[in-house]
Amino acid sequence: MDSATVTGTPSHHVAQHAISAAAAHTAVGAAVQAAEAMGLRINVAVTDRSGTLAAFLRMPGAFLHSVDIAIDKAYTAASFGFPTSQWGAALAQDEMLRIGLSGRPRLVVFGGGLPITADGELIGGIGVSGGSAEQDEACARAGLQALGLA
Repeated sequence: MDSATVTGTPSHHVAQHAISAAAAHTAVGAAVQAAEAMGLRINVAVTDRSGTLAAFLRMPGAFLHSVDIAIDKAYTAASFGFPTSQWGAALAQDEMLRIGLSGRPRLVVFGGGLPITADGELIGGIGVSGGSAEQDEACARAGLQALGLA
């Protein structure tokens, strides 16, 4: 039997890349360093491509409600593959999209969530909450830069 069959059935495998635990921890650490440089207290989350939490850091003094917001920003970026900051324009242009998505749990439609892509493949998301949408996105971008992905 050749390697393409298993017990007589064709084998269908699709290789998928994943963010490693070390990379996820590097990204959250770099986002926290960026926040410290800006005088912010943030929560930062990294998810894998399925939106499952891979790493999380909460700085002392960061807003408690921002815990879930950071996680949901990463989840949104991973699930759609584009920055959460782009949702405003998309929703403004399409009323049906706005109506259809307005009640979706975990969907965040303001800045601070970025997809994580490597070699053109979506491998996760990073979400930051605690500053303005622009500050959050800058911290998230610092996480990507620490991985050489920005």
